Amino acid sequence: MPYFYRMVQVLLFAVIGLFAAMLFLQFYFRVRVLGVYRSLVRQRVQFGALEIFDRQKRMAVQERYPAASGEIDLFARHLRYSMRMASILLALITAFGALLMYTRS
Repeated sequence: MPYFYRMVQVLLFAVIGLFAAMLFLQFYFRVRVLGVYRSLVRQRVQFGALEIFDRQKRMAVQERYPAASGEIDLFARHLRYSMRMASILLALITAFGALLMYTRS
């Protein structure tokens, strides 16, 4: 019986820790993404969401704004990485939460 309670405690702390990590990562990447975005806005670079996520369309934007080419890549990379990390953490939180829910009953 003590093993079961220990497992529940570990799962509970894992869910809480992953949730805290998700919040921290979102704030951290939001600061990084918004910093690059502000720089792009100052340079009057205009693009849509599809142009950021599609490599060929992003290349077309970079051809229109060659001076901001590096920042466009950096913005796209930060945005994709932030979304990937949030998806992974959300999947882990859901999986551990489901384990916790089914082991408690």
